[in-house]
Amino acid sequence: MDMMQSSDSGERSGPEPIASEKVTHERKVFFLDLKENQRGRFLKITEDVGGRRDTIMLPAPAFREFLEALQRLVEFEERL
Repeated sequence: MDMMQSSDSGERSGPEPIASEKVTHERKVFFLDLKENQRGRFLKITEDVGGRRDTIMLPAPAFREFLEALQRLVEFEERL
């Protein structure tokens, strides 16, 4: 996993992420960008497979619930 930080210019809106992560697995690349707009902070998750991209947006208030659900699935998968 690679961690990239955007500049600390104080600019939180627009196309520049506050912080980014990149996860590569086999032929897939996942970009996780923490961003902010007038409605608040959110996580933009983009999957790139051979140039085709799919994106979801996750609002910051849902981060904890999403993380807990993901952790439950990881633990379940480990027991299979």
